[in-house]
Amino acid sequence: MCLAIPGRITGISGDDPIMRVGKVDFGGIVKEINLAYVPEARVGDYVLAHVGFALTVIDEAEAERVFGHLEEIAEIEAAEAGQ
Repeated sequence: MCLAIPGRITGISGDDPIMRVGKVDFGGIVKEINLAYVPEARVGDYVLAHVGFALTVIDEAEAERVFGHLEEIAEIEAAEAGQ
């Protein structure tokens, strides 16, 4: 199973559509992500990223929904570890 994580683009560098890179904030952890698959992405947009590539642009509501699911998973894992 693959998991794409939502993050917010805080900066973009590069003019070449293939080599364009965004600084993406994943809840306080900032990584450089290739934006070749999302040429429409702009600073402030949320993207789903997997293995260093942004796969799609999503709206803020969808990003928050995914963050909520990830928190639920973490809570379940923490409860199971405490058993």
